[in-house]
Amino acid sequence: MPEEPAARRGVPQSRQLHALLARGRAVLEDLFPGTNERLIASGALEMDLQSDLHWYLDGRLLRPEPSGLIGLAVSRPVVEAVIRSQVADMAEVTIMDGCDVTGLTSSSDRGRISGVRIRTRADGRNSSVLDADLVVDAAGRGAHTSAWLQELGYQPAPEESVRIELAYLSRFYRREAHHLGGRIGTAIAPYPGQNRSGFVNAQEGDRFMVTLSSCGGGELPTRDAAMAEYADSLVAPDVAEIIRTATPLTEPVLMRYPASVRRRYELLDRFPEGYLVIADALCSFNPIYGQGMTVAALEARLLQRLLQEDHDDLSRRFFTAVSELLDTPWSLIMSGDLRFPFVEGERSEGLLAMGEYLDRYRAAATHDATLATALIRVMNMVDEPARLMAPDLEARVRDAARAVPASDV
Repeated sequence: MPEEPAARRGVPQSRQLHALLARGRAVLEDLFPGTNERLIASGALEMDLQSDLHWYLDGRLLRPEPSGLIGLAVSRPVVEAVIRSQVADMAEVTIMDGCDVTGLTSSSDRGRISGVRIRTRADGRNSSVLDADLVVDAAGRGAHTSAWLQELGYQPAPEESVRIELAYLSRFYRREAHHLGGRIGTAIAPYPGQNRSGFVNAQEGDRFMVTLSSCGGGELPTRDAAMAEYADSLVAPDVAEIIRTATPLTEPVLMRYPASVRRRYELLDRFPEGYLVIADALCSFNPIYGQGMTVAALEARLLQRLLQEDHDDLSRRFFTAVSELLDTPWSLIMSGDLRFPFVEGERSEGLLAMGEYLDRYRAAATHDATLATALIRVMNMVDEPARLMAPDLEARVRDAARAVPASDV
């Protein structure tokens, strides 16, 4: 583990743009009091998520007025470093660095996981067993959970997936006062008919991170002129402005994300006690939505509560409860990604009707700051999606449709 904030091998996506949603910020503060203060001391920038950050949805700018919803602009390595330092300060915690988990150990009847096999990287050959009352697999998208459980005679969890074929690359640039008129950043989301997207967000150390992305299998340029030309195809000039006028600090880093995947452990008839799966190893989301860190924090708080209640039958209780927690963020990515015709999946009448309403909602939110704020609160997982269908907001959407020319709706 690095002593200072730095990208590391175990988290290759840490070189990409991350978002700590408002809900995630609150949950981290709950789990580790003082986290917000430490993040700000490490250079994180506070921002109003509606006025300091411009949102372009369906090619239109959400009305940028102050919302009172405050977020943090900060890189993934800084978030990791701040949390890691607080964990390391706990007297009951020991961090074992420079080793790999190579498998699970179990009771003789294989009904309970009893620990893990570990191998130190220094020699690469000698292995040992670390006994445990509870093993939590937070190894991310590359977790070996399915293979390890199959070795013990367990069936793999049923999976749901939404294939988006996302490619994205990020690069750091020097941030200067004149850029974006002093704002923190801009988010230009893709939509049907425009598979390209772009993001620019301030980071600690007087830097911007710029991200270009494409869904549906498109290729991304990595040379300066081609990146700027790509950004020119977006609805707003903000991303291209940074690419053309700011000093690049790093080389572009490319990643691909084929599909969002949810593993339904709650549907299994058999699962060993003493073992849990959490975060991206359990459910990984399209990175465009920025939900990953926030959902992981919510899952950690859920686990904390369940352990405080009782240690018995923990795997069943956890996977049942976490399934309910995941339903909302999973439905958000499902409804968003299924708007694209190349994404396979069932499009029910209800989903189509909801999509039509949200199309009108987003159009209305370009003129109505109240609608824009409500939408951003849902996007930040502060409010449930059902809030957008509340009678007062539905009335504002109807009123906007009457007042706005048809070409703008």
